[in-house]
Amino acid sequence: PVLDTEDAWVSVEGPVSIVELALEQKRIHYPLVEHQFVLCTILYAIMRLSLKSVKPLSLFDSKGKNAFFKDLTSIQLLPSGDMDPNMLSIRQQFLLKIVSAAVQTLCSSQKDKEVSEEELFPFEKGKNWPTLAADLAQYLQISEDLVRRHYVCELYSYGMDHLGEE
Repeated sequence: PVLDTEDAWVSVEGPVSIVELALEQKRIHYPLVEHQFVLCTILYAIMRLSLKSVKPLSLFDSKGKNAFFKDLTSIQLLPSGDMDPNMLSIRQQFLLKIVSAAVQTLCSSQKDKEVSEEELFPFEKGKNWPTLAADLAQYLQISEDLVRRHYVCELYSYGMDHLGEE
């Protein structure tokens, strides 16, 4: 971008402006940032929903694991569209665990009428974990419909038929 400056500012001495510093930065490789975001979301879901015996790095192949430890400005080989069926199965089980834990948490808070959902997750007002799992499914190459069907089945199994119908 072209930045026009007034003549009075050209002769000013001192530290370099933050705008100039920002323009000198290398461009990031956006797919790599997106890849990091998926890992952060997975880690946050594991922590927030108290999922046990989940190994987050097992959800990624060797290219995906190597990409986590590279500079964000470097162009890395990211996982391609072809995936190992075992890897897809592990990812699918993980997403279904997220949905099951979210529904279980929601149902336990509904039974304890004293605790509202906002009090249960105070910093996550409006956070819908099953929708987040469906969004993650897109990145992890799992069918979103499968995650949504599991969500509906979980709602029915916990007796929340009114939400399952929606």
